[in-house]
Amino acid sequence: MLKRIEKIVNIIKNSKKIHIVTHIDADGITAGSIAYKTLERLDKNFSIEFIKELDNDILKRLRNENHELVWFSDLGSSIASDNSINKIITDHHACPENSDLPFHLNPHLFGLDGSFEISGAGLTYLVSKKIDKKNVDLSALAIVGACGDLQDRKYKKLFGLNREILNDGEQYNVVKSKMDIRYFGRETRPIYKMLQYASDPLIPGLTGRESACMYFLQELGINLQDGDNWRRWIDLSKDERRIIISNIAKLLLTKGFGYKLTKRIIGEVYILIREKEGTEVHDAKEYSTLLNSTARYGKHEVGLKVCLGDRDKWFKKARNLLIGHRHNLVEGIQFAKEEGITKREYLQFFHAGSGIRDTIIGIVANMLLNSEETSKDIPLIGFADKGEGEVKVSARATEELVEKGLNLSLAMKKAATVFNGVGGGHNIAAGATIPKGKEEEFLEILEKEIKTQLSS
Repeated sequence: MLKRIEKIVNIIKNSKKIHIVTHIDADGITAGSIAYKTLERLDKNFSIEFIKELDNDILKRLRNENHELVWFSDLGSSIASDNSINKIITDHHACPENSDLPFHLNPHLFGLDGSFEISGAGLTYLVSKKIDKKNVDLSALAIVGACGDLQDRKYKKLFGLNREILNDGEQYNVVKSKMDIRYFGRETRPIYKMLQYASDPLIPGLTGRESACMYFLQELGINLQDGDNWRRWIDLSKDERRIIISNIAKLLLTKGFGYKLTKRIIGEVYILIREKEGTEVHDAKEYSTLLNSTARYGKHEVGLKVCLGDRDKWFKKARNLLIGHRHNLVEGIQFAKEEGITKREYLQFFHAGSGIRDTIIGIVANMLLNSEETSKDIPLIGFADKGEGEVKVSARATEELVEKGLNLSLAMKKAATVFNGVGGGHNIAAGATIPKGKEEEFLEILEKEIKTQLSS
């Protein structure tokens, strides 16, 4: 893998003009930003663009633009064997067998799992660090990208090569890891709101119930406000935090959630030391959500500028977009619940039509999978209209299903190929694009593939 990185570094150094093409999620934005900063420091002539997916139209345009070198980050493995574009690839998604090529850096080619051992941003960082050790400060962005791709979910902490990147960040004093509650919103949400939106694990009787969360905290003797300000998790004393955690654990155990699931309350969290406490960019998970609220809505430059260090104009724009993003997620979940989730033997699905943006259907599906409305022993599939006669499909599953042999990336790719669509991703989370009107046929093929995987 180090030899492959060296080859890619040589390609970059020997190229005069480079075009970065990266994905629109948090991992893609951080990966693109690391590539951007790396080339800027090399004083290269370069450009950058953010895309939803590598479809035929984008590939055709890139061929016509005839770039000296295209740097694909957090995508590109699916076209590794396409010789019509001079490229390098730093991608962590499942890749074709014939893609072990000198310009292609993908963990799956080296016996590693890209769903939890390293992200697109992490791979891009490894290249950047090899170019110049001074780029170790960019390890903070790689950690944000990994958290954005939920790479800490399996072990409740970052694992594999992510761990080495974390060590870089800690040694350079840009990142700090610590054990704490894993629920989202430690830095910015009022405590009762953090519990209201708690998932992985859900808190029975509290998740989704604002007044119940407030009552629960008050019964424990926790003051919800300090003057006119709502108290956040970071505002609590160690004793207050301990009381809340132990009572959530007690609640889960008495409701039969089991020790293994209850343990998921606590895990590693990642603090960006040089950022202001109480802001969205101080905690890696919150930072990644802030980034998701930018490029997924076509505001690519906002996320990029935030990653490059802006904490004024562009940061304010990102915060405003975040308000809209949260609103859209709440509405999206509500919309899916109202439309109804249909359960079949080996999968469950919902069709949002134009009711949920195709760029956030995967996030909504993941949040729904962690809700009381869905079954945990079969994957969840979400459909959303893309326009131009196409439908976006997002699939999400649990770690337990993956351990039983489920590989959503393979299943989605096989099912999409039947309709000349594209599909892929990770074993636990994958996506596809198919022609509109083919959803039922797609589900039948997908279900057969899932059944085969789980049966074997």
